[in-house]
Amino acid sequence: MIMSNKKYVIGNWKALPNTPAEAEQILDFLSGHVTGETAASIVVCPPFVYLEDVAKILNTTSLNSFIELGAQDIALSDEPSQTGEVTGEQLARLGVRYVIIGHSDRRWKLAESEEIVNQKLKRALQHELTPIVCIGERVRDDQFEQFLKQQMAGTFAGLSSEELRMCLIAYEPVWAISTTPGARPDSPDETRKALAVLRPLAPESLLLYGGSVNRSNADDFLAIPEISGILVGGASVRKEEFVEIIKQAA
Repeated sequence: MIMSNKKYVIGNWKALPNTPAEAEQILDFLSGHVTGETAASIVVCPPFVYLEDVAKILNTTSLNSFIELGAQDIALSDEPSQTGEVTGEQLARLGVRYVIIGHSDRRWKLAESEEIVNQKLKRALQHELTPIVCIGERVRDDQFEQFLKQQMAGTFAGLSSEELRMCLIAYEPVWAISTTPGARPDSPDETRKALAVLRPLAPESLLLYGGSVNRSNADDFLAIPEISGILVGGASVRKEEFVEIIKQAA
């Protein structure tokens, strides 16, 4: 369920940490430094292999009252003959409530097309999972506005206005991600230019920011009125930094 009255802080753990014990340490640290009174709506998205472990910890501790479980991807269908895939039905059964769709790692590094992203988005909605849909240009040039419009059209093709409202849209400029060759920092002013393109196309959806968010820049992006939260990558597994970011969203 989308929480429109709270800022979102979503932790995308990517392929980290290296062991279940380290995952538990992150959650224990959150338990000791964040309370249910926090003004942020927190979601953690661990790798598939830790989903069950994290779900058990959330369900048996006080973390269950203020942290929800997300996944990093979803299969194109619920067909059982999909080697290496995890279906929406399986995610829902584990207690997953959110799922990242169309992350730049998958769009650009794994060549997921708009059609694939669109199908995964529809699959997530079918299973009543809240999609965290990543949108963003690879380069900031004179064509970036047109690129964003085309990406939005392909990603959300066939969705009703009601379904679009059920999505969190994370603006993720690929050129600002630290692992991108030649990356440069984004700024609130440049983000506002992108939001001016995205907002008319999704007038009732919550917009998030997700371009290498860390403790130094989180507050700058959270202060933008149009931003309803942040999608945090590598900093979300650095437990002390993640707590600082969560507190900035309060």
